Amino acid sequence: MSEERTFRVWTRISEYTNGEPVTLAHLAAAAAAVAGVDGAAVAITAGPTARQPIAATDAVAERVEEWHLAFGEGPAVAATAGGGPVIAVDLESPPALARWPAFAPAALTAGVRAVIALPLQVGAIRVGVLTLYRRRAGGLTADELADVLVVADTACVLLLDGADPPDKPDGRSDHNAVVHQATGMILVQAGISAEAAFVRLRAYAYAHDRRLSDVARDVVARRLRFHPEPHINTEGRPDGPT
Repeated sequence: MSEERTFRVWTRISEYTNGEPVTLAHLAAAAAAVAGVDGAAVAITAGPTARQPIAATDAVAERVEEWHLAFGEGPAVAATAGGGPVIAVDLESPPALARWPAFAPAALTAGVRAVIALPLQVGAIRVGVLTLYRRRAGGLTADELADVLVVADTACVLLLDGADPPDKPDGRSDHNAVVHQATGMILVQAGISAEAAFVRLRAYAYAHDRRLSDVARDVVARRLRFHPEPHINTEGRPDGPT
């Protein structure tokens, strides 16, 4: 990575900070700019499936991250699991639709045609993922990819330093908290692990074509309750009275 490139990208980042300390929101905006895409988001990760969106350039970027979370699939999930960039140049292509049967159609309905996901990692330590989207098909040029990798490295440093962006004034920042709270309530209600509780929450949202955060709010408000799944005996029937 050349010093000239790093200086150029950092000059671009400084255009978004207005003299303030660099935040992940600034880096998301800079990443979208240097890559020539329509939007970007940063999420922290805790394993192949657990993720928490913490900065996004716009509502569409937020939805892209929420679909990754709700469906458990998509370029960012693949990048987190594989530890390398995943570039979906055309979500409308048969391979993309086959690989991500839930994520790709949802993204397409929002006008997202291409998604580029870059894991944020140092060695074997993966701390997050930077996701870019554009409304037309196509990947990145070599220069665009090199530039956005400078931004990704900076985001990784901020995450390792414990960066936590401030709450959004419009209230959308409670998305992550309400999902975590709902997962904990389902854990108690159904007597299952946290991972299994999140899977059931995600499955319910998908089956009912609802946003994950909306279902989570119903759980927290006790409008929706999850019960233990019936034990299936050796004859393939639920135990208990019929």
